[in-house]
Amino acid sequence: MKILVPVKRVVDYNVKIRVKPDGTGVELTNVKMSMNPFDEISVEEALRLKEAGKCEEVVVVSIGPAKAEETLRTALAMGADRAILIETDDAVEPLTVAKILKAVADAEQPGLIISGKQAIDDDSNQTGQMLAALMGIAQATFASKIEINLPAVVTTDLRLNEPRYASLPNIMKAKKKPLDKKAPSDFGISTTPRLKVLKTEEPSGRKAGVKVKSVAELIDKLKNEAGVL
Repeated sequence: MKILVPVKRVVDYNVKIRVKPDGTGVELTNVKMSMNPFDEISVEEALRLKEAGKCEEVVVVSIGPAKAEETLRTALAMGADRAILIETDDAVEPLTVAKILKAVADAEQPGLIISGKQAIDDDSNQTGQMLAALMGIAQATFASKIEINLPAVVTTDLRLNEPRYASLPNIMKAKKKPLDKKAPSDFGISTTPRLKVLKTEEPSGRKAGVKVKSVAELIDKLKNEAGVL
């Protein structure tokens, strides 16, 4: 069996996001990028299944700019067997990602697809579900434990495992491994965005909380001050 794992290049989760002064998006210049944490968990789970003898090959695929090659090489250093880069500079939306992944899956014929439940940049949480629907196969979302039942698309939660660190020798080896590079147009798929971001803003600061002495006081504040009851 072959397992296909989509991985996305995102701003590292330790980085404090800054909105551009003109509100057109977030600042990415000179910002550390890394593999989406949920995708890292997916790679780890695929590798564990391979080590348990339940699959023969782990293939990772990324859809994004040329620099996404770094993300794929991280997955190769962790132990993935092959990597595919679908290169595009467009901001690819979840449905388009799902269509491209279906085309890749049609070519690769994996028995199982393990995807992160969401990417931490847009938090859409849609691609896995859309992919399963397009392929007409079973899906399991927010998985904290995986038992093989094929074919299926599984999206992973943080509780599933703790990803391994890639060793330095493996990182060096991964730099020399060839990547299979394609473009969305190779599959006849357009990446032209359907949605338009009007403005990006910093979230407003949270107000300090208050302590109450009783349930009755809490209910009174929720009803008369917050207006939520």
